[in-house]
Amino acid sequence: MNDRSYERAPAAIGQEAQLTQAGFVNRVFGWMTGGLALTAGISYAIANSTMQDFVIQNRGAFLGLLIVEVLLVIGLSAAINKISSFVAGLGFALFAALNGVTLSWIFMAYEPAAIYRTFFTTSLMFGGVGAFGYVTKKDLSGIGGMCGMALWGLIVAMLINMFWANSTFSLLISICGVVLFTGLTAWDMQKIKLMSLAVGEGQFDAETGKKVAIFGALELYLDFINLFLFLLRIFGNRR
Repeated sequence: MNDRSYERAPAAIGQEAQLTQAGFVNRVFGWMTGGLALTAGISYAIANSTMQDFVIQNRGAFLGLLIVEVLLVIGLSAAINKISSFVAGLGFALFAALNGVTLSWIFMAYEPAAIYRTFFTTSLMFGGVGAFGYVTKKDLSGIGGMCGMALWGLIVAMLINMFWANSTFSLLISICGVVLFTGLTAWDMQKIKLMSLAVGEGQFDAETGKKVAIFGALELYLDFINLFLFLLRIFGNRR
């Protein structure tokens, strides 16, 4: 999986391979959709329960959960070749659940209509950009590489603004975030296509194919969540 051999998969494949390819793509989006549903359900449940006070008042616990999420993603990425697809699936589900806890604040900070409107807008943008990334014949690896490097700069800017708390700078960060994750979405969708071609050609065994699908779903999940949050910061109406 680390030699990125799927990028050399031929464009023309047989009918049976096409069915395998379609099954892989469906599995990716199945995991992604399940993760988003789990996150949304937990966020909404916490925001409408007594646990919302715990999330708001316990900054230490909140930051601790964020650190656990980051370590979980890093751990899954590093161990993807060593763990089983079952463990990878559990890790993805755990990450989506923890993310539901840490994102529950949006239901307290923004009007429900703004959240639903932004989710719908994000879905349209994600679908359109993802479709472009999947069907285009242009190599998007250069865009993906630039966006990957820019992501680190964005993270640094967000950390600085945590202490500076400048509204204009925050808006600029959000706009850059939308542009960055739009590019990453297109690139990640092209990688999903390339991986599906490799799966269709039999370059991965069944177990490895399942793990690759989960990892691909995790990448798309992160693209969607971040795109949603940056759009919400730009267009959302705070309470």
